[in-house]
Amino acid sequence: MSFGLPPTIPTELQQYNSYVEDPKWQRKFSIIWAAGVGITVLAAVPSIVGALRRGRLLRGWLSGVSEDPKGRNYSPAVGADVVPPKSTRRVNGLVDTVWSTTLWSLPGVELDLGQMMVVAAYLVLTIMCITMQVPLMDNPNRAGFIALAQFPVVFLFGTKNSILSLLLGPGHGYEKLNYIHRWAGRGIFIGSAVHGAIWINNHLVFGLPILGQQKETSGVAAFGVLCGLVLTSFRPIRRFFYQSFFIIHVLGYVAFFITICYHTTYAVPWIFPPLAFYGFDMLLRLLRYRIKDATLVPVDNNMTLIHVHDCDNGWVAGQHVRLRIFFSGRFFESHPLTILNAPASSSCIPGNTLTLAARVRGDWTRAINEYARVEQERIVTEKDEQPGAPVQVMIDGPYGGSSIDLGDYESVLLVAGGAGATFTLGLLDDIVARCVKHGRRNGEQTRRIEFAWCIRSYGCIQWFAPMLMDIANTVAGTSLDLHVSIFVTCLCNPEAVPPIPNSDVVVTRPSVTALLRDLVTPPSRPHKIDVDSKSMDSEPEEGLGSADVEKPSVSAKLNWVGLGGGVAVCAAGPESLTREAQNAVARISLTRGVELGGVGLHTELFAI
Repeated sequence: MSFGLPPTIPTELQQYNSYVEDPKWQRKFSIIWAAGVGITVLAAVPSIVGALRRGRLLRGWLSGVSEDPKGRNYSPAVGADVVPPKSTRRVNGLVDTVWSTTLWSLPGVELDLGQMMVVAAYLVLTIMCITMQVPLMDNPNRAGFIALAQFPVVFLFGTKNSILSLLLGPGHGYEKLNYIHRWAGRGIFIGSAVHGAIWINNHLVFGLPILGQQKETSGVAAFGVLCGLVLTSFRPIRRFFYQSFFIIHVLGYVAFFITICYHTTYAVPWIFPPLAFYGFDMLLRLLRYRIKDATLVPVDNNMTLIHVHDCDNGWVAGQHVRLRIFFSGRFFESHPLTILNAPASSSCIPGNTLTLAARVRGDWTRAINEYARVEQERIVTEKDEQPGAPVQVMIDGPYGGSSIDLGDYESVLLVAGGAGATFTLGLLDDIVARCVKHGRRNGEQTRRIEFAWCIRSYGCIQWFAPMLMDIANTVAGTSLDLHVSIFVTCLCNPEAVPPIPNSDVVVTRPSVTALLRDLVTPPSRPHKIDVDSKSMDSEPEEGLGSADVEKPSVSAKLNWVGLGGGVAVCAAGPESLTREAQNAVARISLTRGVELGGVGLHTELFAI
C-alpha cells in the first residue's frame, strides 16, 4: 500500500536552517574577496615582470641577507658613461596619472582615497553577507559565520612574510598591506558584535541565562578577548605602547582561537588557513634569520649608525630589516630599521657592510646611543682602536622596498624628512650605481635627480654627509645630473655644513608641491619656492610674505631633458611629509600628467 510522497512544507512556513544556509554565504564572501585579490595580482603582472627582469623580485626573498666570503661583489665605478635615448611614456603616463587620483589623503586619516575605497568595499561586502536573505533578529548565527570567514583575511594581510607581498611585486610588504589586516579585524568585531548583541537580547526576552552553558560562556569569553584585541590595536596604543600592544596581540589571538573553538565546532575549519599563513611566515623567518657581528657608531647624541659586517647581497635598495641587538639584556626587542645603502654589487660605497641608522626617539634607540658612546670612549681609551662599539646583532628580513623602479623615469625627486633619508639615500645609492657604475645595462632612463632633505639643524647633515659626498663625487662628470637641496628648520650649529658637490642649504621648510613643480618647469620659467603651493598647473602667486623663500631653481641646477620621460617621486619621513607628497601628485591634471609621461609615487611612513 502506497501513501504517496511526504507533504511539502510551504516556503513561507519553513524554518531557517542557519547551519545549512550560512556556510553558503561564508563561501560567497570568500569567493568575492579572493576574486578581488586575484584581479589586483593580475593588474600587478607588468610590474612583477619588470622586477623579475631586473632581478629585484626574488632577491633575498627566500635566503635573506647573504655574504660573499671572497669579497668579490664590490667593484669601483668603471662602466662606460651611457647617455640614454629620449623616452616617451604615453601609455604608462596615462596609467600613472589615472592612478594618482586615488592618492588624496586627509590630515589625521591613516588611509588615502584608494585605501578608503578598498576598506569601504570590504565593509559593504561584510555587512551585505551578514544581512541578506536572513531573519537576523530571530537567528543571528549568520553574523557569527561571516566573522569566522574573515580569519584568513586577517592573517593573509597581517603576516610579515605574506605570499601576497611576492605576488604583488616590490614595495608591497606587510607595512603596505597591514591596513586591510586592521580593518578585517574590525570586520570580525562587527560580525561578532551583531551576533552577540542579538543573541543576548533574545536570551533576555525569553528569560534564558546568558552564562552557564559551555557554548554561551565560551562565546562571551571569546568576544571579551576580541574586544581587548580591537581596543589595544588603535594607533595611539601602537605608537606609545608598542611592546605591550605586541604581547597582547600575540597572546590575545591564541586565546581567541581557543575560546572560539570551544564556542562552536564550525570555527575549526577556519582556523587552518590562518595557521598555514602564520606557519609560512615563521618558516621564512627561520630561513632568513642571521646573527652577525656589527659596530655601533654614535654620530652624535641623536643618531647611531649600525654597520653590520659581511653582508653583500640579499636585499634591494629601500628595504628594511627587523633588528635585535645583543646588549644590556635587551635582545628580546626587535625593531624595523631601513637599510641605508644598496647591496655592494650596486652601490657607490665601497665595503661589504649593511648599514642601518637609528635616530634617537624612544628608550631603545636612546639606550643604543648611550651604550655606543660609553663603549667607544672605553675602547679608544684602553685599546686605542677605531671608533665604534662592537656588538652582535640578529637581522630578520629584508622587507618592503619601493613600489616604483627609478630607472623607468627620466626625472626623479627624492624627498626625506629627518631619518627618512635612510630610505631615499638607499634609492639614490642604487640608481646612481646602476646608471654610472654599470653603464645602464638594464636600460635605465634616469637622467636627473633632485635629492631634498629636511632636517632640524645643520648638525644633522653630518649623519649622512660622507655617503652623500661619495655619491655626488661618483655622479660628477657623467650623463646623470644630481642636485642636493638641504632644508634646515632651525638656526643651530651653522658652521657644520660639509662641502657636498652641487648642493644648496636653505633655512626654510620645503613644499613638496613646489619642489615637484620646479623640477618639471623649464629653466626659462623661474619661480619661488613657497610653503603653501596648491597647484601643479599654475604659477605661484605673488606676495606670499614670509612663506616666500628665494632659491635658485632646481631646473637651473640640472640639465633640462624635456617632458614625456616620466617623473618618479619618493617621499619618506613623518606623516605630514608623505601626505603632502601624495596630495602634490594627486593634484596633477590628466593632461599635464600625460604630458610629463606620468608621475610615479612611493611613500614610506616613518611611524607606527
